[in-house]
Amino acid sequence: MPTAEPLTTICPLHPHNGTCGYCSPPGERSKQKSNYHKAECLATQLSCRVYQGMIDRGWRRSGTYCYMPDLKRSCCPQYTIKLDALQFKQSKSQRKLLNRFNRFVIHGDNRGADDPMEGTSKEASKAAQKSGKGKGNTAHVFELTKDIHASEVNFLDANSPAAHNFEVTLEPSSFTEEKFALYKSYQKEIHHDDDKAPSSFKRFLVQSPLIPQPIEYPSGRPSHLPENYGSYHQLYRLDGELIAVGVIDILPHCVSSVYFMYEKKWEKFSLGKLSALRETSLAKEIHEAGVQAMQYLYMGFYIHSCPKMRYKGDYGPSYLADPEEYSWFPLERCRELLDQYHYACFAHPERSLKEPSSAPGDYSPIRH
Repeated sequence: MPTAEPLTTICPLHPHNGTCGYCSPPGERSKQKSNYHKAECLATQLSCRVYQGMIDRGWRRSGTYCYMPDLKRSCCPQYTIKLDALQFKQSKSQRKLLNRFNRFVIHGDNRGADDPMEGTSKEASKAAQKSGKGKGNTAHVFELTKDIHASEVNFLDANSPAAHNFEVTLEPSSFTEEKFALYKSYQKEIHHDDDKAPSSFKRFLVQSPLIPQPIEYPSGRPSHLPENYGSYHQLYRLDGELIAVGVIDILPHCVSSVYFMYEKKWEKFSLGKLSALRETSLAKEIHEAGVQAMQYLYMGFYIHSCPKMRYKGDYGPSYLADPEEYSWFPLERCRELLDQYHYACFAHPERSLKEPSSAPGDYSPIRH
């Protein structure tokens, strides 16, 4: 019998404008004129289905605070972006990143970047050797889900131990001193902000209005996949040390990225990019376990006017939500308009604007 839909409670806030964190120079946000417009609300509790509908209409959450940018009036329009996890086509650089990290975990530091077996798992290397194929010519074929787990201790052959113990676990969002220490380190080393209190970490990355609801796996749940929809922390441990945490929401149609933080000393492995591959694989694995509606990774907002935020377009095939009709358009088609206009309407290009508008937008959270 289907579970009853939980009650959703939202307290609307008055729309207002503020300073932009994307085009304001570092340390200058308080000096910039108000040029970022948004609608806001506080969610006491949200069903995962309702929140799925909200993010499909351009809303995002930060803790229990939910907001929807006004794309027409803001200096840096933010478009909802989603990646088709089932059709994901990894690039050569993405394959190399994952293979390089797997090689480090499995083989340790003894294999250099010019190693002829770079990009192969231990099992693939052995297979290539047995088949008689020479150096630089392996039998390894990249498969996202297989390769994303290739170096995890829980997926390795017990008779073939790795040089390092790498483990990724998924748990409901919660506060621990270990996570907070990582958060403080990340803020200080990456964002040069060492004034973070536990309350700020809890408010934005632990507290969630999402009500956990069972995921209905038709043939039973694989042990490494989540039991419920809701808010999670994905913990990355290397030799027992917490090196990264991904904050994600798991919703009826998608895995939604909220935040990612890591220890700076592991920066060389581009853990943020690897996390996007892992979250893509998570959505794909849930789908392959029989949850047919699970198909996408939502990566937050795509901001074409901000070069440092265009990296989300490196994962494909991706789609942007039209800001007026909320239908989806391939990113490559959208870029043509985004290159020409400040505000782009993909469904009706004639409504695109060269300059910010002075008229407020439509803030309704969900339209049926």
